[in-house]
Amino acid sequence: MPDDEASPEGVLRPGQSARIRIWDRATGSVRTVFESRDRLYEAPNWTPDGRLLVNGDGALWLLPADGSAPPGRIPTDGLPKVNNDHVLSPDGRTVYASAMDWRIWSVPVAGGPAHRITADDGGMHFLHGISPDGGRLAYVRLDPADGDWWASATIRTVGVDGRDDVAVTTHPGPADGGEWTPDGAWILFNTEQFSPGHAQLARIRPDGTQLEQLTVDERVNWFPHVAPTGDVVTYLSYPPGTTGHPADLDVELRLVAVDAWQDPTVLVRLHGGQGTINVPSWAPDGSAFAFVDYPIAPAGA
Repeated sequence: MPDDEASPEGVLRPGQSARIRIWDRATGSVRTVFESRDRLYEAPNWTPDGRLLVNGDGALWLLPADGSAPPGRIPTDGLPKVNNDHVLSPDGRTVYASAMDWRIWSVPVAGGPAHRITADDGGMHFLHGISPDGGRLAYVRLDPADGDWWASATIRTVGVDGRDDVAVTTHPGPADGGEWTPDGAWILFNTEQFSPGHAQLARIRPDGTQLEQLTVDERVNWFPHVAPTGDVVTYLSYPPGTTGHPADLDVELRLVAVDAWQDPTVLVRLHGGQGTINVPSWAPDGSAFAFVDYPIAPAGA
């Protein structure tokens, strides 16, 4: 789990490709926007003007969501290599990204100088959400101990100016993937607090009150992403017994209504996991979401 989270540069296996794909809510169809056999792309965000932002080779890339052009690298000045934890400001002008110095940075989507947001406080910071008003970021802080990266992993929020950094969860058990609902009333996340070693989805008020478990099943569930319409959530579901959120497993993308958490629908079965939907990936109007899978061609194909 920690090694996967930490890797700045994934590497494709022989015969493997990274396919950036879109699921359409109206039709249920899936189309491939771009396929690479050379670079492992991860974690799409969707810009207001119809582009997808992904990471690859420790850098940030943009491509049209209609697949009309390949990814182009965002020119950045002073941004360390990034991992697959990044979000966009509501206006689409700024990307906030977790870098390999374990801090959160901001950089213009159009390119330009980067600015560090979170302090060098001894913890490790992995970004996952932004408040609807664009003023605060939700991230998981890891405080490793005795070789255990996840000895303490808590959800926190911080202003985009780096100020007012506060804890949302206090239980040290692994938690990750914090993301606001569109109305700002809740933060959804995955946690092992209810069942050690077995991640399930939960929600909590941004002030740290009213913790509630949402999914209760044998699957290992990660990274809830709320549609901008507020009525449904997609998440990544691993096979029972999976430890953490590794790459290269047969996983499911699931959709669930916010008033029926025990009745999810399997949308896509794919080879992937880490890198597939680490970050908010819905289209701004809620009509579709983007993801990445990593199929491996049979030997000799």
